[in-house]
Amino acid sequence: MGLEVEVIGADDVVAAPPADETERLVALALASAGVEDGHVAIEYVSVDRITELNAEHRGRDEPTDVLSFPIDGAGGEVPQGVRELGDVVICAEHTTDLREAIVHGALHLVGMDHETDDGEMLVLQAEILSW
Repeated sequence: MGLEVEVIGADDVVAAPPADETERLVALALASAGVEDGHVAIEYVSVDRITELNAEHRGRDEPTDVLSFPIDGAGGEVPQGVRELGDVVICAEHTTDLREAIVHGALHLVGMDHETDDGEMLVLQAEILSW
């Protein structure tokens, strides 16, 4: 099956990593949790849109750098038969390192949470980025 990474809105972001680098970063992050196939969408959005999503999903009416929306298995198959892993939404204007945001978001898709794991996710994130 393989991994499919769809990048949306990168043409509007000056410093967006090329699609092949984005796919490599997502693949490394997912592989760290034993996930090697499925579909992930990476979308670059405006400050207004990330603020709206952050308020709606996290109750925080402020911009953030990255949000992840994992698909948790309920109807987790897309019509083509590729497992839907979820979406990563990035606000380039509110992010200092887009590569870091991609890895961060992908790690959240596989269930990692730096707010509850005693720093394990952030250590893994730094390790992946050093590769």
